[in-house]
Amino acid sequence: MKTESLGNSKILNLIFKPSGKLMGSRTRQWLMPAEKTLQLANIQPAQTILEVGCGTGFFTIPAAQMVGDQGCLIAMDASSGFLAEVTTKVKKAQLNNVRIMQRDALNTGLEDASIDKALLFGVLPFPLLPLDKLLPEMHRVLKPEGTMAVWLFPPLVHSWVPNSIEKSGLFEKLNEQSSVYNFIRI
Repeated sequence: MKTESLGNSKILNLIFKPSGKLMGSRTRQWLMPAEKTLQLANIQPAQTILEVGCGTGFFTIPAAQMVGDQGCLIAMDASSGFLAEVTTKVKKAQLNNVRIMQRDALNTGLEDASIDKALLFGVLPFPLLPLDKLLPEMHRVLKPEGTMAVWLFPPLVHSWVPNSIEKSGLFEKLNEQSSVYNFIRI
């Protein structure tokens, strides 16, 4: 079954709803401000950003504000329930630089070399996003000088993820700051 089909499942959307509420809670924003984490990803004005697994949009609005009107943020998730919530938040924030897409991150349908930065925040490791399929797709859509920022939570449990990304031969680690790992496409 395709990931988009799973994302439209009423049962799965019902199951994911409580986690979505937690992901977007004021407590989470207080404990871990989205802007602070996004600054570690070195987002710049006018960039085209792909946010993989945007969920309920915890990072979407502040990232879109960081790239500004000259930039574009593509918020991608397989869950139609999450995307409905993101759509509401984007409209409320009156942002015109956000494209919301229900897609499988393993086959985004985006053009080759069209993205400046891919954000994979809180989505790795995840069984529906195996690195051996996800990393080639991120490599394909990133521009030659493009970067990928990965935020791992909890960081100590998933220390093998950054090593696996480097071992793929597709990315080289630039730096690590507070559980945000930045990689450059090679």
